[in-house]
Amino acid sequence: MKKNPNFNRAGKLTALLFLITLLLTPCVIINPGERGVLMKFGEVQSQILGEGIHLIIPVYNTVKKLSIRVQKQQIYTEASSKDLQNVFTDVALNWHIIPQEANAIFQEIGDEQNVIDRIINPAIEEVLKAVIAKYTAEEIITKRKEVKAEVDDALSSRLNSYHVAINDISLVHVHFSEEFSEAVEAKQIAEQEAKQASYIALKATKQAEAKVNLARGEAEAHRLLRNGLTPEILQRQAIEKWNGKLPLIVSKETPKLLNLSELLKFEEN
Repeated sequence: MKKNPNFNRAGKLTALLFLITLLLTPCVIINPGERGVLMKFGEVQSQILGEGIHLIIPVYNTVKKLSIRVQKQQIYTEASSKDLQNVFTDVALNWHIIPQEANAIFQEIGDEQNVIDRIINPAIEEVLKAVIAKYTAEEIITKRKEVKAEVDDALSSRLNSYHVAINDISLVHVHFSEEFSEAVEAKQIAEQEAKQASYIALKATKQAEAKVNLARGEAEAHRLLRNGLTPEILQRQAIEKWNGKLPLIVSKETPKLLNLSELLKFEEN
C-alpha cells in the first residue's frame, strides 16, 4: 500500500510549525542554585519558579533570578568594650536567601547586592557593637567562644526576619589598640615574674621548714636518749662491754687491781 505524499507533507509541516511555535514561545530557564521571582506587569507574584524551564507570556510576565546558594560576606568592624577599649574585628559571614521566601526578599529589599548593602553589613556592625559592649577587653579574649555564640544568636534572629539564613559566622581576627596590646603583654610578663618569685619563696620556705623539722627531730632524739640513760642502764652497758680483764691502776704504791664495784664506777666515768 502506497503512502499518500500529501499526508507526509502535512505531517512534516505540522511538526515544523510546532517546533517554530515552541522556539518562538518565550521561556525562562532557572539554573541550579537559583529561584525565579515571577512578576505580572512588574508586580511580584506569590509563585516562585524552581529549577528548570518555564514558559512565560511576553510583556505580561517578567522573571527575576535570585541565587539561593551560600554566599560569603567579609566585613571589618570597630566597637568599644565595656571598659572603653577599642576592639577591631574581622568578621566572615556565610549566608543564603531562604528559597521559599525569595519573592518576599526581592519585593521588600531587592537583589543580592541590596541585601548585602542594606541588611547584612549594617546588621553585623550593630550586633557586634551591642555584644562587645557587654564585655571587658580581657573578657573578649578569655571568653571568645561565648562572645561568638552571642553574636551568632543575635545576628541569626535579626537576619531571619529579612528572609536571610546564616550558615556560619567567624570572628576571624580580634585585636586591640597598640597601647592596650602592650599593656596586656606587660601584665602577662609581670604575672609570670610574680608567679616565679612566689614559687622561689615557697620553695625556700619549704626548705627552711624541712631543716627546722629535722633539727627538732634530732633534738627530740637526743632528749629521749638522755632521759633514758639511767645509772642502771649505764652499769649494764659497762658490763656488756667488759672484756673480763680488770683495769690496772699504777701509782707510787704497789699496783693494785680494781674490784668489780670500782670497775663499774670506772666504766661510768
